[in-house]
Amino acid sequence: MSRIPLLHAARRFSDETSPEAQLRGTIVTTPSLSHTARFVNSAARSTGSAPNQPAYPLAEAARFVRVAPATLRTWVFGRSYVTKSGPRKFTPLIRPADARRHVLSFNNLVEAHVLRSLRTMHGTPLTQIRKAISYAERELEVERLLLSRELSTNGGDLFLDYYGQLINLSKSGQLAMKRLLAAHLRRVEWDSSNLPRRLFPFTRSDDGADERLIVIDPQVGFGRPIIQRLGIATRVVVERLDAGESLDEIVQDYGMTEDEATGALLYEQAA
Repeated sequence: MSRIPLLHAARRFSDETSPEAQLRGTIVTTPSLSHTARFVNSAARSTGSAPNQPAYPLAEAARFVRVAPATLRTWVFGRSYVTKSGPRKFTPLIRPADARRHVLSFNNLVEAHVLRSLRTMHGTPLTQIRKAISYAERELEVERLLLSRELSTNGGDLFLDYYGQLINLSKSGQLAMKRLLAAHLRRVEWDSSNLPRRLFPFTRSDDGADERLIVIDPQVGFGRPIIQRLGIATRVVVERLDAGESLDEIVQDYGMTEDEATGALLYEQAA
């Protein structure tokens, strides 16, 4: 008999600990884990929360969207800096779901994912990004540009054209920036109300070419990264490998493809 941690099937939220879902138990399985795999899959798909509800402590959110925690903290809470005229405070770019406890929502994850595309190439001062976002929000009459599907259409051109002017970006630089933003936006799935529904984080590169093997869905597995087809937490693959099991055993137990197992491993190692 063996005990397999239920990373997502046995999670629940607790008001007395951190706001993220916590492991609360194990199950006993027979030597064949196929039944366990099906149980974890079913349980993961039945546990979720609203996209705008606090669910991700800041450090965990940073790992999921592959940015440094200090960087995400600045985007969410701002920072103080010194100028010749005295100290100033940078206005945050993202409004957190729970500022007091430093806990973000799924919508905040999407905002950070989109913002990451703008910061990856140019390292532009955040004040210029803030100006471009404010300008586009006024012109498009949208409240939160980084959550708006408008970025995938004419709204994106409006924002990027103004942003390019602010940072004196060359024609080639503007084209590269547009393509990088488009690649990030293609990783977001939208619902019928044009709001983000699911996020497919990059597993190998940022060019958008890798398959959508991994998904973050606020309605599944407490919003933690899972293998899309199976609903199995990506962390399960890493923990079982670290416990001494082979990749072949894990693939067989859960009915994964090798690409799915490798994608989960690469995502967890890069995050």
